[in-house]
Amino acid sequence: MSLIVAAASMLGLSTALSPMSGAHAAELRVLAGGSLRSLLTDLGPKFEQASGHKLVIHFDTTPNLIKAASSGEPFDVGVVPIDVFYDADAKAHFAPPVEFARVGYGVAVRSGAPKPDISTPAAFKKTLLDAKSITFLPASAAGSYILRLFERLGIEDEMRAKTVAQDQPTGIVPAVVNGDAELAVFVNSVLTAPGIDIVGPFPAKYQQELVFPAALAVDTKQKEAAKAFIDFIMSPAAAVVVKAKGMTPGKG
Repeated sequence: MSLIVAAASMLGLSTALSPMSGAHAAELRVLAGGSLRSLLTDLGPKFEQASGHKLVIHFDTTPNLIKAASSGEPFDVGVVPIDVFYDADAKAHFAPPVEFARVGYGVAVRSGAPKPDISTPAAFKKTLLDAKSITFLPASAAGSYILRLFERLGIEDEMRAKTVAQDQPTGIVPAVVNGDAELAVFVNSVLTAPGIDIVGPFPAKYQQELVFPAALAVDTKQKEAAKAFIDFIMSPAAAVVVKAKGMTPGKG
């Protein structure tokens, strides 16, 4: 991204909330998918600076986000994998969502390592079988899709034997950087990180996008501030950051 584009993006993010400068400062409790950590760690402070509000973001896996939303503990807004909304109890705690972003799946190796061929379904399957080890997060919405794909390919036993499983997305990149795993297989928002190189996306036949809706909590006491946060991350300036993280902005 050029300095001019970056400066324009920052200006857009900082001015989007300028009418709120005199508004009451709120503390917003946010539930967020772990795959969004890098993105919201970037956007969050910009929102805080522009709005005066404070964010307390809880990043977690889909099963734990379902538990958190259903627990009765207060929260104000969620930016979570769409799979959270498939749980009726969790869904009942959210207002109707908007699509914030979506992201596809890819394969990555340690920076500078040779990039294997994943350009066709056959090459993709061979690369997975030839890899000495792979890493991803099985207990997540993304991991669930990857496990189903291994079953579809008929290689679930082979992949299980060579999987270095993570319990949070933050472990995936270090596992490849440190040499604990040869390949990372996950959503591109996690793989777009220093220390690893994305080989490419899954072949079109096996590609799928993970959708992240954003929604207010139905019982939030900070409705205006929570709505301002969603408006902020849905803004055109924020979309520049979303794209830089390997994701596609939603349509709202």
